Amino acid sequence: MSPLIRIKPSMGPLDAFWHLANLFAPAWGLAALLAAAIKLVWWREVAALPWLRLWLWGGSGGTLACIAALAVLGRDGTMAGYGLLLLGVALPQWRLMLRR
Repeated sequence: MSPLIRIKPSMGPLDAFWHLANLFAPAWGLAALLAAAIKLVWWREVAALPWLRLWLWGGSGGTLACIAALAVLGRDGTMAGYGLLLLGVALPQWRLMLRR
């Protein structure tokens, strides 16, 4: 074996953490933006609904949508995956608003 060929080590724990954090960051960021927009636009209708609850439900739905898109499509970053992410974030927050 040539001394110039080096085998890279596998992903370490810190690399794995950042890899997963970057996979789910769009879901939680979009959930935060949508929760803030809901609280700004429909502030009278959702006054009793805490922002944190909107964010947690939207982020959880977006996380599940990211996992589903990865399982069905086989990779991240497709337009269909982003569409599923948008539905995964919006539907739980919409459901919370309807309950009020």
